[in-house]
Amino acid sequence: MDAHFILTDGTEVTDPKPADIEETLHAGKLLWLDLHDSSGDSLALLRDVFHIHPLAMEDAAEFGQRPKIEEYDHFVSLVFFGANDVGEPMTEVHFFYGEDFLVSLHREPCVAFGAMRQAMHRHPGALSSRLIVLHHALDSMVDSVFPMLAAFDDRIDSLQEQIFEKPADDQLATLFSLKRWLVGVRKVVNPERDMLNDLLSQRAEVPGMTRKQEPYFRDLYDHLIRISDMVDSHRDLLGNSMDAYMSMMSRRQNDAIKQLTIIATVFLPLSFLTGFFGQNFGWLVGSIGSPEAFFGIGIGTEVLAVAVLFTLFKRRGWL
Repeated sequence: MDAHFILTDGTEVTDPKPADIEETLHAGKLLWLDLHDSSGDSLALLRDVFHIHPLAMEDAAEFGQRPKIEEYDHFVSLVFFGANDVGEPMTEVHFFYGEDFLVSLHREPCVAFGAMRQAMHRHPGALSSRLIVLHHALDSMVDSVFPMLAAFDDRIDSLQEQIFEKPADDQLATLFSLKRWLVGVRKVVNPERDMLNDLLSQRAEVPGMTRKQEPYFRDLYDHLIRISDMVDSHRDLLGNSMDAYMSMMSRRQNDAIKQLTIIATVFLPLSFLTGFFGQNFGWLVGSIGSPEAFFGIGIGTEVLAVAVLFTLFKRRGWL
């Protein structure tokens, strides 16, 4: 079983056995148990040792849940998401919190937990309350979204510069990919904000929650509001980038049509002149026979027509 747990004195144990976890739980020394997979052993541990409700067990087995908080007899179940790199799915984490235990379950690596564990190593025993650990875990997952959105902003700026310099088909594909990813982030952030609102308004009762801890979770709620606003602004920025791409492509198409129109317009009088002098009338054949007449009338009129057209195009600003 891929897991580790932290005791109330700050001691960390990696790759524990189920018997060790059960013994620590009954002794009241289990601060936080982090399960790195949802295999049969992990689910059996949740069912047999922590007595997790079957409905919460079903969510933990299937994953693919939306952010939510649900109350049960002796614990609450939370589904929360942490950030990875831009374009990658967010990490889904299931929390089971009671007065005697805090268990987190996730399939993918959670970047936020790594930084949090390093902080706990530097200050062992600083987080002695399970509710405080839960807050720090949620706060670390929320804070991990800010660097991801900053990287997303930089990527959009770079993409916009490429679009204005030279639009290409792969840029449109990248824009649509980023748009789908941002929609996925928005579907996660807004329910998380509503979940924290339910917690603060006491529509969902968390064991051990007092007015002393509420400001910390209210600060977390404020961060989620900021992230939600940033996601909306980034969505608008992405839409503007797609509009800019379509405008640049339309401009390139108009330039190409104008160039083709100019070329066709230049050849229009030339086609008329060559067609006129190519007629088999006796006067034309008899009168235009000398080199002076050929260059003066035949070639000269064509050069004059082209010169007049280019002068007209230049005055109108077409060139």
